Amino acid sequence: MKAEHKEASLEAQAKETEQHEEIVKELEFSSLYRWQHWIRALSIVILIATGFYIAMPVIAPSVSSEPDNFMYALFRSWHQIFGFVLTAAIIFKTYLFLMAREHEMERSSLRDLFDIKVWLQQVGYYLFMTKHPKLRGVYNPVQFAAYIFFYILMFVLILTGLVLYVHVYHEGLGGVLFDVMRWFEVLMGGLANVREIHHIAMWGVIIFVMAHVYMAVFNAVFGEEGAMDAIFSGFKWHKKH
Repeated sequence: MKAEHKEASLEAQAKETEQHEEIVKELEFSSLYRWQHWIRALSIVILIATGFYIAMPVIAPSVSSEPDNFMYALFRSWHQIFGFVLTAAIIFKTYLFLMAREHEMERSSLRDLFDIKVWLQQVGYYLFMTKHPKLRGVYNPVQFAAYIFFYILMFVLILTGLVLYVHVYHEGLGGVLFDVMRWFEVLMGGLANVREIHHIAMWGVIIFVMAHVYMAVFNAVFGEEGAMDAIFSGFKWHKKH
């Protein structure tokens, strides 16, 4: 009888707790963040597709007597266009992270990055062993470390891409950057190495994108806070006692 009474008491307490929990909507990502996120996503997809073709042309243009079937040049042009779009988006996002007041919660994630207790709780959460840790910022430490890795790859891709760019266009921006990019080319061991580093960094981005999508779905399913919705609407849902 005592056990039944205790169990009934615990159930009553749980119901009372649920009644006092309030679901509140909080702004997670600003509109500027969401726009640049989807611009980056689109640019990365196009750059990967065109980059594969540039590395290994698998489609040949139809035979014609007219000099207008420059398919390789077309793919390279789109690669360069979206390369500059991605460069602008990455620089803009870096500015938002470092300077924008609305992105203070992103910068606050740095404190969790150096907290071993939060790391252990977060890894335990992904292994279904512990609850999700209480975070100081927007990103958990595993997520934040992955983003650092992603941005390192992005800047490597931008730098190596510019080195390759100045060897094709010797006027305008290519002429302005030529001497600086040549220095980086020598530092990397020559143009062949620059191209190889560019390809390796691209594969790193592909791996990151696959892991990013998986973890976004994972957090949306098990976090129950609208993690996937936030990148569209900007808002997440939190339980407030």
